[in-house]
Amino acid sequence: MDIKQYMKEVGQRARKASRAMAKADTAAKNKALSLIAAAIHRDADILRAANQKDLDAARANGLAPALLDRLTLSDKAIATMAEGLEQIVALPDPIGEISNMKYRPTGIQVGQMRVPLGVIGIIYEARPNVTVDAAGLCIKSGNATILRGGSEAIHCNQALAKIVSEGLAGAGLPADAVQIVETTDRAAVGELITMPEYVDVIVPRGGKGLIERLMKESKVPMIKHLDGICHVYIDSNADLKKAVDISFNAKCHRYGTCNTMETLLVARAIAPLVLPELAKLYATQEVELRADDEARAILKGYPHLTAVTEQDWSEEYLAPILAVKVVENMDEAIEHINNYSSQHTDSIVTEDYTRAMRFLREVDSASVMINASTRFADGFEYGLGAEIGISNDKLHARGPVGLDGLTSLKYVVFGHGEVRA
Repeated sequence: MDIKQYMKEVGQRARKASRAMAKADTAAKNKALSLIAAAIHRDADILRAANQKDLDAARANGLAPALLDRLTLSDKAIATMAEGLEQIVALPDPIGEISNMKYRPTGIQVGQMRVPLGVIGIIYEARPNVTVDAAGLCIKSGNATILRGGSEAIHCNQALAKIVSEGLAGAGLPADAVQIVETTDRAAVGELITMPEYVDVIVPRGGKGLIERLMKESKVPMIKHLDGICHVYIDSNADLKKAVDISFNAKCHRYGTCNTMETLLVARAIAPLVLPELAKLYATQEVELRADDEARAILKGYPHLTAVTEQDWSEEYLAPILAVKVVENMDEAIEHINNYSSQHTDSIVTEDYTRAMRFLREVDSASVMINASTRFADGFEYGLGAEIGISNDKLHARGPVGLDGLTSLKYVVFGHGEVRA
């Protein structure tokens, strides 16, 4: 296969489809999404079988446990994919929405209209659910998309591609509105990220190595986050049960996700109370605690305890490993977070309203939480229906990226024959 020519043809088809998608009405887009959701339920057995082929090959190739976790398409994950599409159907269509209308002294009215971005290239590893989430959000937001999934999920992605194509056809929308790159050759990625004439934005979903490469080589703007070094800070005024429940869930609900807690900060006044309780729970999951001197003294006797290093504060483990630090107060916690955080998601556990609001204002991350697990930081839980990615950038989109994040604004002017003096 001539990769360069193939990707050029994919880009040309996507650009043409994007113009049709920008004009598509809400009813047609919702019909496509509903048909895709129904077909996912109908073909659940086919999807499971395809996913099993991928898992068998991945294990044989020694894929890391975190990536195996992301690759696995459980019954719950299949149902969640369909539910995410149904939620997108229920969301208002942002395209064509006019806001911020103002009269100017000249008599004209000036406002902004929400419009699609155009063609969105999405590059991702392992997670087959991204295929459906991305397709659904791009369809509803009137965009065309080029999906380049990882080779480890090829069988499942091909099965999902057939379902998406069926849904688009059933709604009378162009089949090229969602294209899945058919080759696993890495050269296809290099072409996709250097075609600004066909692709308007790139959304990478994958490991740090992939995203670092794309940041260096891409000629197309990106919506991205590099890694997820998420913190929970347990304040001296925290409720003990909330602190234990949140800190256990944030670490142990799933290890291989970007919103999993990687560093636990505990106020000195409450550390002797909360750390032993948490250690009992972490021991049931064999979580290794890499703790500072003060925390190790409190946790003496814990079976999986090691000394923390400077590197640990900047580590995204994606594994049952947790860095632990005792801090004097919230000021020290915020300083630590703003120094080491990847600006993804950070949470405070406290019953003190003033401190909670300070934490919201002063922690410079895409999602900042009070008394909640960092595991909530995704589009599904935020009511976005699904997410195409999470951005810790500060331009265009920040946090979980749903429908609005896949749109732009253009100025519109309503006149009554006015001319400029």
